[in-house]
Amino acid sequence: MSLPLVFVHGARTSRSMWRAQLEAADRAGVPALAVDLPGHGERRGERFTLEAAVDAVASGVDDVGGRALVVGLSLGGYVAIEHRARRPEQVAGLVAAGCCTPPRSPLRAGWLVVARRIERLPDHGAALNQRLVDRTLSVEGARDVGAGGFALEVMADVLEQVAACDPLSALRAATSPVWIVNGRWDHFRTSERAYLRAAAGVGAPAELVVVPRARHLVSLDAPVPFNRAVLDARHTLASRSG
Repeated sequence: MSLPLVFVHGARTSRSMWRAQLEAADRAGVPALAVDLPGHGERRGERFTLEAAVDAVASGVDDVGGRALVVGLSLGGYVAIEHRARRPEQVAGLVAAGCCTPPRSPLRAGWLVVARRIERLPDHGAALNQRLVDRTLSVEGARDVGAGGFALEVMADVLEQVAACDPLSALRAATSPVWIVNGRWDHFRTSERAYLRAAAGVGAPAELVVVPRARHLVSLDAPVPFNRAVLDARHTLASRSG
């Protein structure tokens, strides 16, 4: 069976953010699926927990045959790393993007205070979120992230739950290949070399791909090179298994 792709979105967005990637996979004849995490997309209203998020990825992999190249961005990257550690039999390989700052950073407490204040605004931060989207994304990217709606009341839960993650330890818990894909201007790149060392230290092939002129949302900023990186990773896995 052809190795499928499973995509895991970032915080406050939904599986709709992966439109360009799903279309690229379809053109390449590669089966692919994007999941909604708890509290997001079609699962808005559910409480976000790390356990439920990992289960969502596991269910998505089961839906495509039980083993996949898992691709996660930002929150989705942290969740995908945790999923690989907990369900290694499901993961042929991992592409983790925009998640190379340990979530236990001292900055997290400040982010949590800000998130709670924004969620208490009358519009739960909708106007602020829209301004940010309009200023940082292309028309196509803004359309894709907004198509599934925005989960405006989930960030405090996300920040609290992701604090339980230890990506370096999680990367040492499995040996499937890892690709770290970051935009050159991503502010979450601070520990990318440590991530590579953690994976490689237990014998997992590990590679860093830095996409020029792209920021944190690299799949939306630079969909063509990002798609190429994902499909190249899949080709590498298929070659090794052949």
